Amino acid sequence: MHYMDDSVLLTPRHAESLVRAIESAPQVRRRYQFFVWLQTQLHTLLPHTVAVCGAYHRGRRELVFEVFQSTMLADEVMALLTDARSPLMMALVGRWMEARGRALVVDLAEAGMPLSAGPALGAVAVHGVSRPQRPAELESFFVFAQPGQPAASQQVLHLELLLPQLHATYLRVQATEQEMNNLPPPVQQRPGTAHASVTERERQILGWVREGKSNQQIGELLGISPLTVKNHIQKILRKLGASNRAQAVALAMTRNMLLCTDLPPLE
Repeated sequence: MHYMDDSVLLTPRHAESLVRAIESAPQVRRRYQFFVWLQTQLHTLLPHTVAVCGAYHRGRRELVFEVFQSTMLADEVMALLTDARSPLMMALVGRWMEARGRALVVDLAEAGMPLSAGPALGAVAVHGVSRPQRPAELESFFVFAQPGQPAASQQVLHLELLLPQLHATYLRVQATEQEMNNLPPPVQQRPGTAHASVTERERQILGWVREGKSNQQIGELLGISPLTVKNHIQKILRKLGASNRAQAVALAMTRNMLLCTDLPPLE
C-alpha cells in the first residue's frame, strides 16, 4: 500500500487530458455516457479495464457499488466488488480511511481477494468522498484496476485531481437514472426498440466493435461482407436505441450483453 507521492508532477499531456475530462463532465448524465467518459476522457489519466463506483443509498443506508468493465470478470469477483459488506470492499474502504481520505494504491491480494477468484487484478487505485466532519460516512467510493499494469503514483495523483469530477458526475448519473426509472412506461412498444434482444451473431459483431474493428475487418473475421456487417450494426443500433457504435457498445456492456460472447482468436 502506498499513498500519493507529492513529488509527482502533472505532465503537459496529462494536464490537457485533465482539462478535457473536466470540460466534458457536465454532459454526462446517463450510465452509458459515464462508461464512455471513463473509457475516453479519463482513460489517459486513469488507465483501467475495471472501474468500481459506489454511491451512498439512503434507502439501504450503505454504499451501493456497480462495476464498469471492458474485460470479463468471474462471478465470484463481481460478487465481491459489488457487495459493500464483502471483506474485500470493507478492507479497501478501511485502508482509505486509515490514509485519512487520501488517494492510495492497495494490493488486492493483501486486501483479501481470494486466490480462487480467478486472474488477479493486482494493485488498484482507490479514493472516495466522505461527509464534511464525518469521515466515517462515505458519499462515494471509486476503485480502478488494470490487470498486468499495477497502479502507480502518477495514477494516484490523477485520481486525487479527478475526484471532485468523478464524485459529482457519478452522483448526477445516479440521480438521472433514478428519475428515468420513475417515468411511466410508453403506451405502446414498437418492435426493434431498446428492449428487443440481439442475436448471437449481433453480440459477436458488438464484441468486435468493442475491440475497435472496422466493418471490413469484422467481415473478414466472420467470413461475411462489410455490407452485411453494416446491416447488422444498423439493426443493433435500432434494438438498443443507440445513435452510434460507441453508445451501442456502452449500452450492451452495461446490460452484460457482451460478457458471454466468445470471440474467435486473432490471427
